Amino acid sequence: MSSDSQRLENADRDVRGADLAAIRRYLGIIAFICAAVAIYFAKQVVLPFILAVLLALTLSPVTRTLARIGVPPIVTALVLIIAVATSMAAGGYLLSDPISDWIDDAPRIQRELEGRLHDITDSIRSVQKASEKVDQIAETAKDPDVVKVAIDQPGILTSTILDVASFATTSLVALVLALFLLGSGDMFYVKLAESFPRFGDKKRALKIAYGVEQSISRYLLSIAVINACLGIVVGLGLWLIGMPQPAVWGAVAFLFNFLPYIGAIAGVALVAAVSIVSFDSFGHALLAPGFYFLATTIEGQFITPVILGRRLELNAVFVFATVVFWAWMWGFAGALTAVPFLVCLKVLCDNVPALSTLGDFLGTSEIRGRYDPLRGEDG
Repeated sequence: MSSDSQRLENADRDVRGADLAAIRRYLGIIAFICAAVAIYFAKQVVLPFILAVLLALTLSPVTRTLARIGVPPIVTALVLIIAVATSMAAGGYLLSDPISDWIDDAPRIQRELEGRLHDITDSIRSVQKASEKVDQIAETAKDPDVVKVAIDQPGILTSTILDVASFATTSLVALVLALFLLGSGDMFYVKLAESFPRFGDKKRALKIAYGVEQSISRYLLSIAVINACLGIVVGLGLWLIGMPQPAVWGAVAFLFNFLPYIGAIAGVALVAAVSIVSFDSFGHALLAPGFYFLATTIEGQFITPVILGRRLELNAVFVFATVVFWAWMWGFAGALTAVPFLVCLKVLCDNVPALSTLGDFLGTSEIRGRYDPLRGEDG
């Protein structure tokens, strides 16, 4: 009887353990959904903090290096933030006229593009007509007493003004927050060390914090410099080819290159669309998107891996999924911050032993030389 009761107790304990594990999984899913909903509606509040932290991490090595030679962190932070704000304002001012011309010429570019791509647009137009006929049939089947309500959408100019105002407000808040973060120096690291009771824990926490900061700042600063050089190369190349508004294309290459895979494809597509309506011959029109594609390919396959190495390489599936998720959550701003956020998570997982499994999933698969799952042995 004792053995039977012992087996029953073990079975009951296993069932309770399985139930608790299932409850934890469901609670984790519910917590993730609640966090996603909260982040979605709190974009205007959370986004400036994320941008400020990323900017502070990028510029923190400069502040710490100058602090070693006696320059107060607040002075360095003030100079750096003023320089960043001035660069953003100057870039916005220089690009405002070309972008305004683009907005004004958008209908003309669309008409010319449709004329050049006549065969393709005819097929699309036939599909649209079929869809309209289906809608008309559905409308006739509805109750005639039902009142149809239409919501007026803001025009392109109104939407652009609202987006620019929102971007300016977000940037201003992010710059002010980054100024306070950089000017505080090592205050947050001191607070982090004071939160642990034992000396060994203090040392390990500071080691992890400085390691995360060094890796992330190196990545963000390197990517920013690489993208800036790519923008200059693309702008000069398209200027030599004869593309209109080459400075705008340089800015597009700089911004879009923060989006792996998607940014290069979108940039090539935009350049191709404008190039088709800008040049008479089809062969000449292919030069601009071909050059853009060549420049981004060389940067992505050779320059960036050589400069950054393979330590911060990320799983392509996770990168694509993260960009799509944050683009759905926060639009273009979320897509721009998606990969830096993923890099922060990867570096944190690499430095925290409890998160090492997640870090392995986020990284690239390097089976060769480690373990071959097909053979069941080391490669």
